[in-house]
Amino acid sequence: MRRRDLLAGGAAMLAAGPGIRSARAQGDTWPSQTIRLIVPFPPGAANDTLGRAVADQLAPRLGKPVVVDNRSGAGGSIGSAAVARAAPDGYTLLLGHIGTLAVNPAIYPKLPYDPVKDFDPVAMIASVTNVMVVHPAQPFRDLQSLVEFARKNPNRLRYCSAGNGSAGHIVMLAFLQATGVQMEHVPYRGLAQGLTDLVAGVVELTIGGAPTVMPLVNQGLLRAIGVSSPKRMASLPDLPTVAETVAPGFDVRPWYGIAAPAGTPPEIVKRLNTEINAIVETPAVKARLELEGADPTPMAPAAMASFIKSEVQRWGDLIRAAGVTAQ
Repeated sequence: MRRRDLLAGGAAMLAAGPGIRSARAQGDTWPSQTIRLIVPFPPGAANDTLGRAVADQLAPRLGKPVVVDNRSGAGGSIGSAAVARAAPDGYTLLLGHIGTLAVNPAIYPKLPYDPVKDFDPVAMIASVTNVMVVHPAQPFRDLQSLVEFARKNPNRLRYCSAGNGSAGHIVMLAFLQATGVQMEHVPYRGLAQGLTDLVAGVVELTIGGAPTVMPLVNQGLLRAIGVSSPKRMASLPDLPTVAETVAPGFDVRPWYGIAAPAGTPPEIVKRLNTEINAIVETPAVKARLELEGADPTPMAPAAMASFIKSEVQRWGDLIRAAGVTAQ
């Protein structure tokens, strides 16, 4: 009986095919080596900060090093493509975000990866509230006066961003669509350059993460007038939301999450999802996220997959309507 049972089990494994056998073997032994988390942007950006916050906590939970590998270029496409081409064994992960996983397909006509087909969503990390800031010489002290002026003076106001398809750019596109106003977009190679010109009065406004723009506000170099989240930020309770002032229902927050190459064993995806969901709810990581103006957004892999599909559609429609292309 025992020999017959072994033969039957072997036959079942053969029938299952090499892919299933390989996935089971990997799932049973994973992780046995260092894991790479590819961040497709330079060190120091919000993507990098959030990626390292997760990597630092994930390593002790898995018992293996988790190394952050910055591979920037082409709006995050270079690093994302590297993950899409990697072996689906759980040892190469992507720190993806709204740009790489939702916006880029509409920006780059020859994108070297498909955000839906080439990745298995693993876990969401956070969504980030953006703060709208204006030059203090401008008369706008609130969102209402800004919108009223823009309606009377189409394309008179200029807003800067970190480039076509950047998080700040698409948040502003959504703001313009929701309010029905027109402004001129001035793209830069990074928001730092744009903020320099904003402080100098070359452009009139921008929208960006709180850690990036609020130090300039606190120095009196810029004025903050509103936030992009549906609720006011706990750290900036006096700043009204776009939704409560000029565009009911407005909720546009860049988001960040972890993805793996398509075909990664489900057991590995499930383990990573469980660990990362727990990580983003720990006090230490919550505090680090709050510094970035970010809120934890734990999500199951299936829910994340549906969310990404909806975001690809949402931003693709808006970007094509606006005629935005890569710089």
